Amino acid sequence: MTIGERMRKIRRRQGRTLQEIAGRCGFSRSLLSKIETGRTSPPVATLMKIAGALGVRPSAFMEEADGAATVHTPAESQAGDGLVKTEKGYSFHAFAAGRPDKLMQPYRFTAKKGKVKPGPLSHRGEEFVYVLDGKMKYRVGRVEYMLSVGDSLYFDAEEEHDLEPVSKEVSYLAVFCERP
Repeated sequence: MTIGERMRKIRRRQGRTLQEIAGRCGFSRSLLSKIETGRTSPPVATLMKIAGALGVRPSAFMEEADGAATVHTPAESQAGDGLVKTEKGYSFHAFAAGRPDKLMQPYRFTAKKGKVKPGPLSHRGEEFVYVLDGKMKYRVGRVEYMLSVGDSLYFDAEEEHDLEPVSKEVSYLAVFCERP
């Protein structure tokens, strides 16, 4: 099942309309319809806003919850076609998506120079970014940081943020946490 199909299933189970969820998120009904039908793959910040409007964690859109307390993620599940490509121009893998009610949402992102569409992101909670490979500019509010392997940022995710790969490709870990 795709991210959009899971989203639609949750929305319908709650008896809510596309218009209602769109209004709560500040998005168009058309955008939500495109996500649900798989015609577009939104950035994680968009998924987080939709999840908030539905009262679920973003991981509810990634995999069917199996209730496991410990989730093992083999490396091969994160490679190549295992990454979700977004309309913003980067790809991601959601770790431990099968664990329900997590306090944190860890992701591995890959972004290629010249492919990431500029534009600010924001969502509820806090965010931690750790660079695994490559270099990127990462803007939080009005401050721009140059990040290389081993560098990290921790910030309030409601503040507008954006990234721009400097090397041919950059890979980084991002962990999102929402306040209870």
